[in-house]
Amino acid sequence: MAVRVLNVAEKPSVAREVSRILSQGQSTSRPGRSRYNPVHEFRYTINGTPCDMYVTSVAGHLMEIQFDEAYRSWNAHPPRTLFQAPIHKQVPRDKKAIEGTLQREARNCQWLVLWLDCDREGENICFEVIETCCRANPRLSVFRARFSALIAEDLHRAISRLGAPNKFDADAVDVRQELDLRIGSAFTRFQTMFLEKKFEWPQTQKKLILSYGPCQFPTLGFIVERAWEIKSHVPEEFWSIQVQYTPPHSASGPVTFAWKRGRLFDHPIALRLYEVCLEKPDARVISVEGRETQRTPPVPLSTIELCKRASRWLRLGSAQVMQLAEELYQEGYISYPRTETDQFEEGYDLRKMISEQLNHPEWGEYCNRLLSNNLFKWPTPGRNNDQAHPPIHPTKPLGQNLNWNRQKASVYELVTRHFLACCSRPALGVETKVAITINEEIFQVRGLMVKERNYLDVYKYENWGGARALPVFEEGASFLPASIMLVDGKTQPPPPLSESDLLAKMEEHGIGTDATMAQHIQKQLERGYAVKTESSQSLMPTELGEALVTAYNEMGMEGLWRPTVRSIMEQEVRAVAMGNKTKAAVLASQVFQFENLFSEFLQHRGVFEAVISLFFRRKGLAPGNPGR
Repeated sequence: MAVRVLNVAEKPSVAREVSRILSQGQSTSRPGRSRYNPVHEFRYTINGTPCDMYVTSVAGHLMEIQFDEAYRSWNAHPPRTLFQAPIHKQVPRDKKAIEGTLQREARNCQWLVLWLDCDREGENICFEVIETCCRANPRLSVFRARFSALIAEDLHRAISRLGAPNKFDADAVDVRQELDLRIGSAFTRFQTMFLEKKFEWPQTQKKLILSYGPCQFPTLGFIVERAWEIKSHVPEEFWSIQVQYTPPHSASGPVTFAWKRGRLFDHPIALRLYEVCLEKPDARVISVEGRETQRTPPVPLSTIELCKRASRWLRLGSAQVMQLAEELYQEGYISYPRTETDQFEEGYDLRKMISEQLNHPEWGEYCNRLLSNNLFKWPTPGRNNDQAHPPIHPTKPLGQNLNWNRQKASVYELVTRHFLACCSRPALGVETKVAITINEEIFQVRGLMVKERNYLDVYKYENWGGARALPVFEEGASFLPASIMLVDGKTQPPPPLSESDLLAKMEEHGIGTDATMAQHIQKQLERGYAVKTESSQSLMPTELGEALVTAYNEMGMEGLWRPTVRSIMEQEVRAVAMGNKTKAAVLASQVFQFENLFSEFLQHRGVFEAVISLFFRRKGLAPGNPGR
């Protein structure tokens, strides 16, 4: 007799694809209680056991964490009470139909197989599904399917190696959710209610929400700090000497030598040294150094690197990149896009993955070279392996008549070209360095001759250097420069923080995870704390964003906007995921810490209000009275 197996995926599209692949296109479908989450049926054999498979889905988290009803009204209790207020996790009203489908199907099944995304968030959803289904049928045997791509090889392997869900990962998500709810709600409610009626705010047609989040504010802090650096920059004038020489019979134009001293900020000294060069302008070559060099391909692609590179080269925001990558994953074109891993473990048939791209009109010929001309090289491993998913890579070639927009196609192209590049040999070249002296002042120039482009032929996003090959110089030879010039300039402020650089700072300081960093950046834009220039993908704070960070800084509450405190919290959450600390212990210590920070915040609320008044006009003041 066949075992009846309830299979639950994280999204309807994943349930549909799992059913199509495992049934070889022979599954049938019937409605669930939610119109968006049908049930697919087919026969399958799991390790010799005949099974009747019923595949349905949730839609992300099935449950949400909430305060008890008495604490949901902002005016019912002081914000400080939210640090200890009772909370519970339950299925919200808009997910009740999905809950109904799961419980109806669970009553008639013996096994529950969980096909949720294989990350911490997915493990947490696993236990939400388990709780829901086991209420209807406590006798269910529960199994976890672990997969990285919606392709036949991965799915058949996953169902033949069923394991158990990871409670430590699920607990880590519970910790983060509860801390974010308590901390964010307390600070958001207080600062909104404390300030909303005192000042004239931008966008007054909308209800003002001065939100705070323990990841949101350190992210904003990075943006504001860069703006402060730009504002505080005082240009300094500098001078440098530049030498140009055009070799005889050269078709490549003049060679420009840079002063070894770099630049001087003292004009009289720079002028005197320039005059020294003019007194005896003959140049003598004192050294010619040549060495073989190489440019290494990128390591395999992680989530954060995908977002950084897509922001830099495709001019796409990280939130949009993750949305497009998720679509590509659900359609079976790339592997799971939320991974910290940047190294391929032994056993992956990378040559097979490359061969699947042989017919592509743009990079198919390169794939042929990669497989036949000794160009293939096992990818250089990065430093990270989350033990859950491989690096992001293409899982099938492009089909015919795909109705993709330009952005989606460009993300797939980046993933594919990156994969091919990391499987390639380095680019090889010869670097030449020539040094000359003019009346004891030394000048240098570097040149590069690329001998083998290798991975650069497919990785169109990178160029090597920009230095060109140099004409032949002989040590001891002399020549008369075409020109010797004293050039001036001014120091420039740093540029606004690009989204790629912001992601790098968040990664360095442990603000958010690979799955949430894009959301934290997007939140700055939604809350009106920052604006983004689409052409350069750079971020600048709004007046509101800068006012809030300035106020926290003047209050001495740096821990609430600098990354240190949140980094410690992330380390504690990671300890729960590793099984080194319990959920209860971390919650108790972190809630205690932030409750104390909140008390300190209240003591300085007068400073908070005074600083905000430097940015916004108080309500009720005459136009000529700024109230500052």
